[in-house]
Amino acid sequence: MPAGPAATLKVSSHMQAKAVFFDLDGTLLDSLEDLADTTNTALEAHGFPARPVGEYRYFVGDGIRNMLRRAAPPGTDESAIDRLVARARQEYGLHWARKTALYDGIGPMLARLRRKNVPLAVLSNKPHDFCLAMTAHFFPDAPFAVVAGSPPDGRAKPEPEMALRLARTMNLDPAEVLFMGDTRTDMDTAVNAGMVPVGVLWGFRPESELRAHGAQALLRNPSDLFGIPQVCGAW
Repeated sequence: MPAGPAATLKVSSHMQAKAVFFDLDGTLLDSLEDLADTTNTALEAHGFPARPVGEYRYFVGDGIRNMLRRAAPPGTDESAIDRLVARARQEYGLHWARKTALYDGIGPMLARLRRKNVPLAVLSNKPHDFCLAMTAHFFPDAPFAVVAGSPPDGRAKPEPEMALRLARTMNLDPAEVLFMGDTRTDMDTAVNAGMVPVGVLWGFRPESELRAHGAQALLRNPSDLFGIPQVCGAW
């Protein structure tokens, strides 16, 4: 985990959050190696070179198709991307739990939120079927009221529709929802949906990206969530 205190939240002191929505990869789960390994298997199966694991920090976050477009050589045609997506889905379906694990401190953070009856949800650009399988596997106590992945017809994020739909389903005012994530896509989603963008620094992207895209708080450890008095004093 990065060292140092959490950044100060830049919202009015009377604001009181009532729920937390989470991104999945890079926020709750350290899944980078499995994503890289299975995607590289798909690339090599189609005669393309594998990419270094570290590059996947900037390939992921906008859905599986965009990840494959970024990982494939420039100029790869869409029919080849179709084949890569199909193979990557197949490989990931077999190996998504090989190296993936919760980040340190995520379990205790979620347990504390549950004890306080804070409504929780997951919104990811990972395909919906993988989101359901992975949250069931890694969070067997089912702490989330709703788990939503990318819809078949497009990206869930940064468009606000899915986030707003979750809020309506859970009878929440978007302004009272903290949206926690590790990429510009997550921060943009929160801004677009009128939620509070909270960036996490243990994930895939740097602090500078999160700040540039509207993060109102930056957490260096999951427990820092409870050190934001304007929002989380009651939790």
